[in-house]
Amino acid sequence: MKVVENNQLEGVNSRALAKERRKEGRLFFNLSLPSLITILIVVFIPVFWLSSLSFFDRAGDLSWANYDRIFQSQLYIKTFIVTLKISFITLFFCILLGYPLCYWLSQLPDRLAGILMIFVLLPFWTSILVRTYAWLVILQRNGIINDTLISIGWIDEPLQLAHNLTGSLIGMIHILLPFFVLPLFASMRSIDTNFIRAAISLGSTPRGAFWRIFFKMSLPGFFAGTVLVFVLALGTYVTPALL
Repeated sequence: MKVVENNQLEGVNSRALAKERRKEGRLFFNLSLPSLITILIVVFIPVFWLSSLSFFDRAGDLSWANYDRIFQSQLYIKTFIVTLKISFITLFFCILLGYPLCYWLSQLPDRLAGILMIFVLLPFWTSILVRTYAWLVILQRNGIINDTLISIGWIDEPLQLAHNLTGSLIGMIHILLPFFVLPLFASMRSIDTNFIRAAISLGSTPRGAFWRIFFKMSLPGFFAGTVLVFVLALGTYVTPALL
């Protein structure tokens, strides 16, 4: 008799839980609907309209000439290759610098980590153009770095640090690094360190516990930061143009 009652209670609880989940889903959809409509109007419709124009010539006839011109022109192909090259190199250095920084910050007390994160967010207080010109002042032939190296006798001639790939990479890494750090830090901060301690207490090495547990649990933030940096690097124009 008790088994039947328990089964009935479980069935009632399951139905109530499913009903509550559907209610929460409808509430979430209703709250998200204004944002979805806004994104549809200001993003997807304009992008679709501009994309559709590429399939027509100036006379309004359907044509593939625009795409033929892209793949037949060495200038466009070279531009695509250089853009991808700069984006991948920028992403590599953002990962190389950002992951250890996020790991270090995630192990600090909350108050100290919050204070240090302010320095990560400081670049957002100035425009990209201002930051780019600041790097131009630092990296140019008569800039701070070259003047300092010449004054202490390390070099005789100024180094070419600006108006080339080196300057573009330095500026883009500085600008895009916070976009990698923010989602990764949030992901690392949410990881329960008790999992690491439990793995070590069960015989795992600290390095093994890090790679098998901590690193895998930080992957959502890692991938989010990677996508952000790579997409933004593909579309960045001002910094490579000036540096």
